Amino acid sequence: MTIELGSKLEGKVTGITHFGAFVLLPGGVTGLVHISEIADTYVRDIRDYLKINDTVTVKVIHVDQNGKIGLSIRQAKEGSAAEHRGHGGRDQGRDRHYRSRSSRMSFEDKLNRFMKDSEERLQALKRSEAKRGGRGGRRG
Repeated sequence: MTIELGSKLEGKVTGITHFGAFVLLPGGVTGLVHISEIADTYVRDIRDYLKINDTVTVKVIHVDQNGKIGLSIRQAKEGSAAEHRGHGGRDQGRDRHYRSRSSRMSFEDKLNRFMKDSEERLQALKRSEAKRGGRGGRRG
């Protein structure tokens, strides 16, 4: 079966990585759904959205000369906002994420999420400083 740009197909999730999910398509070929093409909202962990052996509908958004196939779950949804807005820059996507998420979250939820993310970043920074030997370094 020939994979055509823009076609919508059903496939089976065969692998999940930190950057995307591999989907087995009809005809035995495999394509990649990049993490940014999983959902219309920010995806921190793909496993929150997909599991191995899930059946998904995908849209073919890229086929290169080496045979690599780029897929999108979010663009495959009928009437998806992604189909209508086209591809903006990375910042435009990030703004869209915060706008769409903020409309559904209460202030308390936003504050809790901010505090949790902030604490995680602070802990990661402290760990990296401890590995380097702390602040300031030696003076000789």
